Amino acid sequence: MRHTFAELFAPAIVLVFSSGCTVGPKYQRASVPTPANWETPQPWRPSDPKDTVPKGEWWKVFHEDQLEALEAKALDANQTLKSAVARYAQARALTSQAISALYPQMNVAPLAQRQRLSGNRPTSGVPITLRPVTQNSFTLPFTVSYEVDLFGGRRRNIEASEASLQAGAADLENVRLVITAEMASDYFTLRQLDSELAILDRTVATLDKGLQLVTARHEGGIASGLDVAQEETLLRTTQTQATLLHQQRDQFEHAIAVLAGQPVPGFHVTTQELSGEPPALDAGLPSDLLERRPDVAEAERQMAAANAQIGVARSAYFPSLNLFGNGGWLSGDVTKLLNVSSAVWAVGATAAEAIFTGGARRAQVKFAQAGYDAAVANYHETALNAFREVEDDLTGLSILNDAKTTQQQAVAAARRAVDIASDRYTGGLVSYLDVVSAQQTLLSNEQQLAAIQGERLVTSVLLIKALGGGWDASSLATARIKPTIKQALQP
Repeated sequence: MRHTFAELFAPAIVLVFSSGCTVGPKYQRASVPTPANWETPQPWRPSDPKDTVPKGEWWKVFHEDQLEALEAKALDANQTLKSAVARYAQARALTSQAISALYPQMNVAPLAQRQRLSGNRPTSGVPITLRPVTQNSFTLPFTVSYEVDLFGGRRRNIEASEASLQAGAADLENVRLVITAEMASDYFTLRQLDSELAILDRTVATLDKGLQLVTARHEGGIASGLDVAQEETLLRTTQTQATLLHQQRDQFEHAIAVLAGQPVPGFHVTTQELSGEPPALDAGLPSDLLERRPDVAEAERQMAAANAQIGVARSAYFPSLNLFGNGGWLSGDVTKLLNVSSAVWAVGATAAEAIFTGGARRAQVKFAQAGYDAAVANYHETALNAFREVEDDLTGLSILNDAKTTQQQAVAAARRAVDIASDRYTGGLVSYLDVVSAQQTLLSNEQQLAAIQGERLVTSVLLIKALGGGWDASSLATARIKPTIKQALQP
């Protein structure tokens, strides 16, 4: 009996690895119009940014310990990321399910029953004497079935499933990149608000001293009540700005808490002013984005999956071949169930071909081709948006660098103006309105400088995100499930 089953399995297993042709178009990656270089106000050295942006933990280029701790919390507890991990696990399971179709399906259904046959059962017209019969029946059957993949429909389906799995891996990496970039952006925006609040606090302290001075001069008959009112107005307005900025800071702190997967009540980020400069980054070449951006890689893998689905649809035009076999043991006495004389078996094959489907197969092929065309368009659109985002961020960084230089000069000039106005007021040469105006100008310019410094850091984060965060599409090669006999034999 063992020899019989070996004979059953051998042809099926050989056919798994020696099936016929594979219908459908061979996948070729669609070309994308790619610029040769970036057009930015300042030259960027065309090198590989993976040399300067660490793979995975790219945020470490900013050397911010608190940011690194927050990123670690986000990667561990962010719920959006956990959802993406679960979706990837689903894609992996679906790929395993598709691969299982390459192997024969085996089933066993043991049966034990005791039955009584009627004494008046039909005899097919043969006059014989019947009597009631009570008997046992023990069956240990095995069934084997296998659909031969003659024209590659199943192989194309596996190809589509593996491409979808790799698209899922790229999607997971893109979700991780988006979350970590959002965390870094919110963090540096929070630090910008901390800097602006510190500026307002220092300004309030200065204005408070000024108000005391003007009030004393007014009480001594040197200054007018208008001077006191003007200084107090600026002081109260500045305090109001600080109160409103605290509200904005709370909102960003709450957003960071959600990104880190933490409840908002009780979550706090310590106050710290902006420090340091954005890291030096190389944009590389535009063509690098096609390999480094996970969203572009995801769109490319979706295109490959759609191409394979065309082959799946075309395979419906060809006949199918099914091999089957069953065997086992049948006996009325359980002690004789495994005897050679109790063995039963049967083998066979069936072929099927749809003769008329009313255009259903043609419609399925057209549907698959249209799906591929849509995937190509989506791939082109994703790549074009990638080029735009990098160009925007490169231009933004260049402009913000120039703006920082001129704004620092503006702040220095505003400070000199405050000193001069204060000296002239003390000497009785100008009214206190000149001092108030100079103080307002200084406050406005210091806030603008803090905003520019924060925007530079946020734009650096966005540039790293636009460059793919140090990721590389070659990592998708590991997101593959190879068919093995061991897999097929797993329960």
